[in-house]
Amino acid sequence: MQMDAQVMDALELLERERGVPVEAILDALANALVSAYKRSPGAAEEARVTIDPETGDITVYAQELDEEGNVIAEWEDTPEDFGRIAAQTAKQVIQQRLREVKREQVYDLYEGREGDLVTGIVQQIDNRFAILDLGDAEAIMPASERIPYERLQRGNRVKALIIEVRGDAKGPQIVVSRSHPDLVRRLLELEVPELADGTIEIVAIAREPGHRTKIAVVSHDPNVDAKGAAVGARGSRVRQVVNELRGEKVDVVQWRENPAEFIAEALGPARVREVLIDDETKTATVIVSEHQLSLAIGKEGQNARLAARLTGYKIDIRSDREGEEEEVAEAASDSSGAASGAEAEAASVATETVGGEPPAAEEAPGDEEEETQAIGESGLSIEEHTDAADEEAAGEATPEEAAEAVAVTEDEIEDAEPEAGEQEN
Repeated sequence: MQMDAQVMDALELLERERGVPVEAILDALANALVSAYKRSPGAAEEARVTIDPETGDITVYAQELDEEGNVIAEWEDTPEDFGRIAAQTAKQVIQQRLREVKREQVYDLYEGREGDLVTGIVQQIDNRFAILDLGDAEAIMPASERIPYERLQRGNRVKALIIEVRGDAKGPQIVVSRSHPDLVRRLLELEVPELADGTIEIVAIAREPGHRTKIAVVSHDPNVDAKGAAVGARGSRVRQVVNELRGEKVDVVQWRENPAEFIAEALGPARVREVLIDDETKTATVIVSEHQLSLAIGKEGQNARLAARLTGYKIDIRSDREGEEEEVAEAASDSSGAASGAEAEAASVATETVGGEPPAAEEAPGDEEEETQAIGESGLSIEEHTDAADEEAAGEATPEEAAEAVAVTEDEIEDAEPEAGEQEN
């Protein structure tokens, strides 16, 4: 039986255009024809099929095998209507082989392209994933890789980042993402020639998809401003990225080698007064003015959180008023401690005085003479000075002593009243 000439022509065309060897297709076709023969009435349990690549002749040989699987007998057993079966089988085999070839070509085309930017048209979308038509292949975008709150519709043309290319029995799967931080990097490289040629470089990226992204850039040319080149005139370059990301804010900051300066840049647009770095714990205490505190922290802590991811430091933001209040509290605590120490010392001295005789004061030579001279200069005699001193001592009595004196006076009055009554009687 001879295969249809059109089938042979199709095989030769497939080899020229797709690079699929005719021999490989004929082998696959022979195996398929064996299965088709076994399903025909009166077919032998074992058989083989040969196809002449020059003429297209198809021959079926029935076989008899021994217990060990060796062929002990073989005879030709080509069915009369096997030509129709062969044609249908050949069509299926060719279609299957074409699909396999396409899968292999797609896998070879996208293998190793993780991190590349591709453009696709949304074909299908649901809660689990979206399918993008890349032209020569299809890509799948899981729900976890989509931008939150982004509403994709069929027919939308979007850009995405290839994050994985894997092959399986059903063909290669190209997984793309729109939430990956490197998507912003690739989009910015399309708009900024200085990034493409290496004049400026993106050092770090921190992103919260759908909300805000911070990018740190550095220039390798002293004549090129990295931040200005990335932003563009009046923000024209970065605006293209924002539009592609459906309004997501993009902040471009200048990378600094000094960690304190870099953190201050990363917290922009807030103005930082001081940054205290602890390299051992990778923490930073940032001091800002009171009216800049909310701007530095950002909505729900977003600005501080992105700055921490961008710099690699744990950031603690405080206002200058908090710092002043802490200094005042520390000073008050120190003063209170000093006062407490002084009171304790005074109490100790008082205890020593009450518990025993006070130590005798050493009289320095010449004290009496100096005192006499001072009294003489004041215009008072020794006796007058002594009386004045006694009066002064009486005037400086403590409240307890005064109260005791008043009590004694009242007792004396009570004792005296009966006596007066007795006299009246």
